[in-house]
Amino acid sequence: MLAAGCQSTGPAGALPMASSLAQHTYPGSPANFGHSPWTPKTPAATAATGHQGAQDTGDLWERIRSSLSWQEQVDNRQVDLAVTSYLAQPDYLPQVSERGSLYLYYIVEEVQKRNMPMEIALVPLVESTLDPFTYSSSQAAGLWQIMPQTGENLGLQQDSWFDGRRAVRDSTEVALDYLEELHSEFDNDWLLALAAYNAGEGRVARARKANLEKGLPTDFWSLDLPRETRRYVPKVLALSRIVAEPESHAVEIPSIADEPAFEVAEVGGQIDLARAAELADVSLETLRELNPGQLQWATAPDRPQELLVPAGSGARFEEELAQLTPAERIRWRHYTVKPGDNLLVIAKKFHTDVAALRRINGLSGSNIRAGSTLMIPTSFLAPGLAITAQVPPPTLGYKVQRGDSLAGIAGKYKISVDDIVAWNALDPRKYLQPGQTLKLRVSSL
Repeated sequence: MLAAGCQSTGPAGALPMASSLAQHTYPGSPANFGHSPWTPKTPAATAATGHQGAQDTGDLWERIRSSLSWQEQVDNRQVDLAVTSYLAQPDYLPQVSERGSLYLYYIVEEVQKRNMPMEIALVPLVESTLDPFTYSSSQAAGLWQIMPQTGENLGLQQDSWFDGRRAVRDSTEVALDYLEELHSEFDNDWLLALAAYNAGEGRVARARKANLEKGLPTDFWSLDLPRETRRYVPKVLALSRIVAEPESHAVEIPSIADEPAFEVAEVGGQIDLARAAELADVSLETLRELNPGQLQWATAPDRPQELLVPAGSGARFEEELAQLTPAERIRWRHYTVKPGDNLLVIAKKFHTDVAALRRINGLSGSNIRAGSTLMIPTSFLAPGLAITAQVPPPTLGYKVQRGDSLAGIAGKYKISVDDIVAWNALDPRKYLQPGQTLKLRVSSL
C-alpha cells in the first residue's frame, strides 16, 4: 500500500473518485427560489431511441444502458474532461464491473423500483468504485460513502458489531431516501440533488439564493459551489455517457449477469460467521464480501439480524440453521495459556486484537496466568478475515506523508502491517493518501 496524491478509489489525475455524503440533519426545506428544474428525457423515451435487448442479452450493463436518460442532453466541457479522465484509466470500468457483480444488480433494482433515473445507480461508482469496504480519510464509509454523523441522522445502526454504512441493503435504502428528499427539496432537479448529496443541502441552497438575489441562473452549472462538487456531478454524467456508448469510447465493460447475486436470510440470534458460511456452503471470505457491515467474528448478540447469502443458498442455510442448538451457533477453540504468553501475543496468533479477547473472555485487565484457558471463536483462525473489536483511542495518530507505505510505517514503529490494517479498518488493496491519519497503538514512543 503506497501513498498517492489523489483518492485511491478511482482514476488518477484531476478527478479523485471518492467523496463524502454531507452531514444531514433534516432541516426544513428552503424557500422555493423560482428555479426551473433541469428535467432529463424519461427512461422510456431513451429506450425507444435504440438501446434495446437488455432482456435478450442477460447483461446488467445492457439493462442499465437501455434506461440511461441524461447523457444525450448534457453537452458540457466539465463532462468532457471527466470522460477524458476516465478513459485515461482503461482498467477502471473492467475492475468496477468485476467488483460490482455482487452489488450492482441490487442497486439497479432499488433505483428502478423507485422510478428514479438509472444514472443514480452509477453514483456508488463515483463514491466508492462499488467497494463497500472503502473508508475515506474523513471517515466516510461504504458503497455510498456515508459520514458517521450522517449515518446516525439517517437511522443507520453503527456500533462495534455492525456498521450500516457498509451494509449493502441498509446503506442503499437510506442513500436513495436521501437523494429522493433532495430531489424534492431542490425543485425536482436531479443535478442539484446530486450536488447537495456531495456538498450538503445547505451549501447548495445558499448558492442558489445568492444567484437568485443577483438575478443569475440557479441551475447547477451556474452556481458557485466547491471545486469537488463542480467535478462530482460531471463525473456521474461522464460515466453515464461512457456506459451508454462504450464502443464509441473504445471501452470494453465485462458483462454482469442480470440476476440477483444474493438473497436475505434471517439468522435470529447470534451466529459465528464461520459457522454461517459453512451452513450456506460458501467460503468465509465470500460471506464477508456479501456482509461488509458485519464488523466482528459473529453477528451481534443482542438483536436479530439478517445475513446476505449467495443466491440459491438461502433455503439450505435456513434449513441447516433451524437444526442448530443455541450452543452450536458459535464454535469455540479452547486455548491453554503458556508460560510467556500475553494477550497481545495470543491476539496476533489468532489474527484478532486484545480488546476482542478481553470482551469474549470477560477480562477487565491484561493479566493472564499460565495454565488458564481462553475461549477463541473459530472465525479468528482464518488469517486476514477476522475483524477486530473497536478499541479506545490509540496511543499515536500518524499523519501519512507522500512516499509512505504500510511496511515502512510498521517498521518505523516496530508493529505489524496487519495490525495497522486492523486498527484502521483499511483495505490493503488501496493506496494510502498523504494527510491521512492512521491510528497506531505503540507501546513506547
